[in-house]
Amino acid sequence: MPTRDTPWPDGTPCWVDYGSADIDATKRFYADLLGWEYSGGEPEFGGYLTATRNGEQAAGLGPQQDPDDPPRWTTYFATSDAAATAARITEAGGTVLVEPMEVGPMGTMVIALDPQGNPFGLWQAGMHTGFRIYNEPGGVTWNEAAVDDPDAARAFYSAVFGFRFDEMPDSGGYTTFATGDNPLGGLGGHQPGSPKGWTTCFSVTSVDDAVAAVESAEGKVTMGAMETSFGRFAVVEDPWGAAFSVMESTTG
Repeated sequence: MPTRDTPWPDGTPCWVDYGSADIDATKRFYADLLGWEYSGGEPEFGGYLTATRNGEQAAGLGPQQDPDDPPRWTTYFATSDAAATAARITEAGGTVLVEPMEVGPMGTMVIALDPQGNPFGLWQAGMHTGFRIYNEPGGVTWNEAAVDDPDAARAFYSAVFGFRFDEMPDSGGYTTFATGDNPLGGLGGHQPGSPKGWTTCFSVTSVDDAVAAVESAEGKVTMGAMETSFGRFAVVEDPWGAAFSVMESTTG
């Protein structure tokens, strides 16, 4: 089981979380879909919950902070210096919505928008180092952005995180991003009818079963299950309209 208990390298997607208008219903949906259990929820942390799979932290879930902000999965990138990375966001034309904020002993968070208005976060690890389970059923396996202007987005994220972008063959311009040898995620042009901005892909044991579970819970399938070079894959929305994708695990 791939796990990690130390801070992720700078620029790596290291955490995702979700702001819910109905915590109990959202907990049930993702527990049924991804096999999650939950811990936390203390008032001093605003009711924020940690979703776990096999006892390892996989994602976060908390009350919706702004009723006008639609539910979504937010991708957080690791940083060893939240203040310096936030400054680079501003210098590169992005907007910092939540300045570096200490979350008790857990770490320091930032919420920002890229110049095209797509939200993302930063996480400087303290006691909380980010994902402890990944590339495993119930864990995150990929993060990617679909944007209106891919070239401008690549310039922005390169300036902020030092990413190198590599185009994938026969992919219509889709690129992976990396700071070292291994791809960390992807970025491509937005297609009408598909989710815009940063989305999260969760690993599942069966994509077909996951799609059926989403539909039975009154969610929506926006791209039906298909075979890809990376595995069987589908794009869905939960019952509250938050987009994410699922990919069949090859490990369990």
